[in-house]
Amino acid sequence: MDFSRDFIALSCDKGVLRFGEFVTKAGRLSPYFFNAGLFNDGASFGALCGFYARTLLSASLPCDMLFGPAYKGIPLVAGTAMRLAEHGHNLPFCFNRKEAKDHGEGGTLVGAPLQGRVAILDDVISAGTSVRESVEIIRAHGATPSAVVIALDRMERGTGSLSAVQEVREAYDIPVLAVASLKDLIGYLADSPALKANLEAVQRYRETYGVSGDA
Repeated sequence: MDFSRDFIALSCDKGVLRFGEFVTKAGRLSPYFFNAGLFNDGASFGALCGFYARTLLSASLPCDMLFGPAYKGIPLVAGTAMRLAEHGHNLPFCFNRKEAKDHGEGGTLVGAPLQGRVAILDDVISAGTSVRESVEIIRAHGATPSAVVIALDRMERGTGSLSAVQEVREAYDIPVLAVASLKDLIGYLADSPALKANLEAVQRYRETYGVSGDA
């Protein structure tokens, strides 16, 4: 997908994607670091939501509404819903609170009622905790989780032989769509004179911790 390369270029320009030596939560020494929280101004965040919208549209999956797990998913669903509306797809959206509200309308959900086929929007999948909580919330309201959309699929093994993304696919039997993957990043580095020096380290990391196949 051409827009995957555009997304990686934006991530590098914004410092969202950096290269060097970084220790992951799993204690691995990674040659790159991705922090979607640095899409922190109107222009770059609007572009990010545009990439989410294009990822959803290019997958041609049936989708009736969007759900954003607190907290990172909250601005993502609002922004992506606006971008989708610009493409002629006006979808409702909903997100959860971390704490139940005990006044006003109460409850833990904000936005449109959960119904139909629901796409979950998050930044990345690491332990899969927010996806599991989102699936439980959606199903509890009688709706169907239909897809998960994330910014970057690191394509690396979790505790077993599967990646976090593959574990989610297997556990819930729903597709996980990524704006870009580690495979896309490697292709981008190979074609970038300014960043090519990082290619070998990223390839070596994938060989060490990566999962087989393109999933």
